[in-house]
Amino acid sequence: MAASTSRSGARRGRTRRGRSAEGPPDGVPGEGPADEGPAGGGLPGGGLFGRERAGRTSRKQAEESVDPETRARDICLRLLTGAAKTRKQLADALRKREIPDEVADEVLTRLEEVGLIDDGAFAAAWVESRHAVRGLSRRALAQELRTKGVAVDLVEQAVAQLDHDDETDAARALVERKLRSTRGLDRQVRTRRLVGMLARRGYSEGLAFRVVRAALDEEPALDEELGDQSETEWE
Repeated sequence: MAASTSRSGARRGRTRRGRSAEGPPDGVPGEGPADEGPAGGGLPGGGLFGRERAGRTSRKQAEESVDPETRARDICLRLLTGAAKTRKQLADALRKREIPDEVADEVLTRLEEVGLIDDGAFAAAWVESRHAVRGLSRRALAQELRTKGVAVDLVEQAVAQLDHDDETDAARALVERKLRSTRGLDRQVRTRRLVGMLARRGYSEGLAFRVVRAALDEEPALDEELGDQSETEWE
């Protein structure tokens, strides 16, 4: 009788030990390697992705813990480090970061007082650069500045540094650069393409037609002059 009891106890012991070694059945939460937690990556959101999300959350919380005025000043200074900005551009950036309007106005006004925001200087530099590099007309430059929020009076002062002769010279330079690429086409087609090119840069139709007609009329004389020079070089 004692031997039978001993054998039964041994079987129960082996059964408990076997279950313990095998682990719980599939689907039982809270146990086994499928439920190791964030470090093991077993649960959704654990591992690397979980740490990245936690990092972003902590950074956002740290940023939100700073008072709005300090946040607004830091945002503006970062943006101004890359390139000059108008007051409206900075105001739009602060609004996207949910900075209260009254705080944004105060910070922007302070930056204007210390000279870090200067819409007049921005407009003058914009006109000089865009006219020299792209040959834009006064009308096109004024439109660009208005979209950046520059006041009307400052726009007028900036484009006033260009006169009619400056525009005409820029239009001629643009046409001369494009003239060779239209060789072999009908004069009417060439005229239409060149005038369209000037129109896209903001030049009036009258000025564009005058410059293009003059360039096409002068082209034969220019060809002869270039031909004479080539013959002289060969001689």
